[in-house]
Amino acid sequence: MMKTPLLLSSMIERAERYFPEKYVISRTHTGIQRIPYREIAKRTRRLASALEKLGMKKGDRVGTFAWNHHRHLEAYFAVPCRGAVLHMVNIRLSEDHLTHVINHAEDKILLIDVDLVPVIEKIRDRLKTVEHFIIMSDEKAIPETTLFPVSSYEAILEEGDERYPFLHDLDEHAPAAMCYTSATTGYPKGVVYSHRGLYLHSMALGLSDQLSVQERDIAMTVVPMFHVNAWGLPYAATWFGATQVLPGPSFTPEILAQLIEKEKVTMTAGVPTIWIGMLKVLQEKPYDISSLRLIVSGGAASPKGLIRAYEETYKVPFMTGYGMTETTPVVSLATLKSSMDHFTVDEMVDVRGKTGLPVPGVEVKVVNENGEVPWDGKTMGELIVRGPWIADEYYNDERTQEAFRDGWLYTGDIAVVDQEGYLKITDRTKDLIKSGGEWISSVELENALMSHEAVFEAAVIAVPHPKWQERPLGCVVLKSEYENKITAAELKDYLKTQFASWWVPDDILFMKEIPKTSVGKFLKRALREQLQDHYAGVQ
Repeated sequence: MMKTPLLLSSMIERAERYFPEKYVISRTHTGIQRIPYREIAKRTRRLASALEKLGMKKGDRVGTFAWNHHRHLEAYFAVPCRGAVLHMVNIRLSEDHLTHVINHAEDKILLIDVDLVPVIEKIRDRLKTVEHFIIMSDEKAIPETTLFPVSSYEAILEEGDERYPFLHDLDEHAPAAMCYTSATTGYPKGVVYSHRGLYLHSMALGLSDQLSVQERDIAMTVVPMFHVNAWGLPYAATWFGATQVLPGPSFTPEILAQLIEKEKVTMTAGVPTIWIGMLKVLQEKPYDISSLRLIVSGGAASPKGLIRAYEETYKVPFMTGYGMTETTPVVSLATLKSSMDHFTVDEMVDVRGKTGLPVPGVEVKVVNENGEVPWDGKTMGELIVRGPWIADEYYNDERTQEAFRDGWLYTGDIAVVDQEGYLKITDRTKDLIKSGGEWISSVELENALMSHEAVFEAAVIAVPHPKWQERPLGCVVLKSEYENKITAAELKDYLKTQFASWWVPDDILFMKEIPKTSVGKFLKRALREQLQDHYAGVQ
């Protein structure tokens, strides 16, 4: 067989050659732009050319600090297709963590959205390796800024060569991109992705039993492009020639609903909090989302009530998935087997709410102190994974030894496996609640609470207890129409119908909001810190 390298350049070149009239629909600060792949490819080549004129060389890290739009998509290909490494910087990190990841990655050039410039200005003096800043906006003029030296994205594109060639002699194992974990504890950890890993991951997304990304799709990537390669959708959608809808800066659930209706979006992906927010909008205004063939939800467990609402009320298939920064990210998807075609809605929703089956190409095990757990849907263990798009180390980080052992990534996620082989994440190792020597899953309690008609969001944490060591505490945000109309006792009674009595939280607190991580997951560490004084005397 030919030893043809698996490179990202083949993706953008295929779109350029075979789908030149298909569009990238990009929402920017000034409105909606519709740019055909023919033009996207020219702009990508211009960008690669311009970056090399500014000093970008093979192996250099080039950072992006940006929302989801066409310029970010151009950087997705321009940088790695000339042998450099694209570092997608999470725009929601703290100043301290931002400084750390940019310095740790040793970014040489930083591309920044115009509205995010003030964030970088605050840390400019602490950045040790950045030699040039490029401001991305719809204008060629450079806005007033303290950053120096600085260029305008659109201005440097005019100086680039639209016929500039991508490299085809790169090693497929060469680094193409990198992201950092969102870090609930300590500094974020860096993960480097190879051309080969991204190529194979994108191919998996196109499989018909997986996401089935295809040319006829109109794919809206809601998951941030600065978070784990936007789950690989920008690469796969470009490669397969799908129309792309990129929702741009500071979008809202209503903007997403409007885009789905107007652009006839067929598939979209984001974290559960996005779909919870959009469901609330849909219940208030009758946006037409009937064009959707699939909503993909990941990053946290999706409440069954959320899945049921989209499946039953709006007739939109709602699929959950699982992955991590370390896994590029897709590891498993809650696809249904043909043997499940006769399932009732309740049975179907139960499967959709699980973590799913491993995608082809990835191996998984769930292990505890006794070895691999039985497939009984009850015995818990840690999920470990391996495969061609799974990282085998952190970038220049001694924490590699904690997570990568014997050729496997130890995820830190606790899971069970049912008789059909479906995974179900029950918790993070650090979020499991041990009460009287027995484990309680905070995730299962959260999902049950969020299935109640009055509950908008719910998080469950462990709090100290003098007798049982730890007990669960429920933290709940009610829907506005139910505020002051439901009690903690009513919610506890609701849980008692689903769980053993010792699983039910001793208390449920009503809150205005639950703190979240930079990518929309519940930040339980912040909850624990917020409530520590309340429980300080309980030891």
